[in-house]
Amino acid sequence: MDRLLTGGVVLVLLGLLGFSIPVFTTHKTEDVARVGDLKIQTTESTRHDIPPLLSGGVMLVGVVLIAASLYRKR
Repeated sequence: MDRLLTGGVVLVLLGLLGFSIPVFTTHKTEDVARVGDLKIQTTESTRHDIPPLLSGGVMLVGVVLIAASLYRKR
């Protein structure tokens, strides 16, 4: 498979993933204090939004790469 075609397929799949899961959350755990064997931790949740315009743009670039790959083969 051509690199251009593979890259295009990956970008289209990433764009579809961005449309299907537009919001995801990450968690970060940090040590706040440590006294002997006692350890106090905090967990921070961060919400990340993927704009639909970004997902659409990634898909569009993927489709263009697929089309360029198929055009080169002719």
